[in-house]
Amino acid sequence: MSDANVRIPEEARDRLAAVAAAEGLSLRAYLARFAETVLTPAERAQRAEKARAALNAWNGYAPAAGEQAALDDELDRRLSQARRP
Repeated sequence: MSDANVRIPEEARDRLAAVAAAEGLSLRAYLARFAETVLTPAERAQRAEKARAALNAWNGYAPAAGEQAALDDELDRRLSQARRP
């Protein structure tokens, strides 16, 4: 496996290195493990589609585009409230 150099702010590198060390890993090992577990946007979309299909098969869940937008807006509203002190 060849290595690559990634330029990030020093503060970000130091923070990631501290997290890695707390887990008993080198920064290189921590980032390699992270890269194996994080999903790409395409993978997230694929999982979401599978979840929607499973919900539809289980209970007929299939909101129209307008209903989905309203649900997304409501979720955003609730999340913003939860973030407030």
